[in-house]
Amino acid sequence: MLALVTTGHPRSHRRNRKRTLRLVLIVGVVGALAAVAAYVVPLLLPPGPRPLFQLPVACGETWQLGTYPGHGDHDVDLFPLDGDPWGQPVLASYEGTVTVAGINGSLGGRTPDNPDGPRGRGGGYWVKIDHGGRWETQYLHLLEPPLVAVGQRVAQGEQIGRIGSTGNSGAPHLHYEQRRGWQKVETWFDGSPSGITHDDAEYTMRLTSNNCAPAQS
Repeated sequence: MLALVTTGHPRSHRRNRKRTLRLVLIVGVVGALAAVAAYVVPLLLPPGPRPLFQLPVACGETWQLGTYPGHGDHDVDLFPLDGDPWGQPVLASYEGTVTVAGINGSLGGRTPDNPDGPRGRGGGYWVKIDHGGRWETQYLHLLEPPLVAVGQRVAQGEQIGRIGSTGNSGAPHLHYEQRRGWQKVETWFDGSPSGITHDDAEYTMRLTSNNCAPAQS
């Protein structure tokens, strides 16, 4: 008869398995900590210098900017002074990377064919762009799904959507915000403050867009 031959001791195999499991756990924990650090550390750094934001509308056009009580400090609503607001282009205020392109809340039923349809909730179709240095812009109430996708790099002045009235909106307009870190701040355009800082009262102003294509060399 052939004798049964074994190699090693059962206990040694168990010890090897335990060491392997420990190693796997350690590698997993280290990887998780590295991933968390890569996300958290940039958020703890001070914001960089303010980008040279431009109005998110076509070059040379003059738009009305405004706010009203309960709207939110530093929130800006933009309305064109000429033409039908429905479908007018919304442009990136500055170059950056799209971090959100989708639906905030619910869309509602207000369209160019049914402007008095039911309101939705929140911002409707919207876009967020990360401009680096912990600066961000947000564009809400777009007419239709954004023209950009998450992760896409956009240039200043590139069209990202069209004016609409989705979400909690009473009329076609663009709700716009600039954020530094976690905080909304007063919007600046072409190097100057917009003057819209609080929502204690309803007030408006007019600004002309310098969101123009760079000169071709």
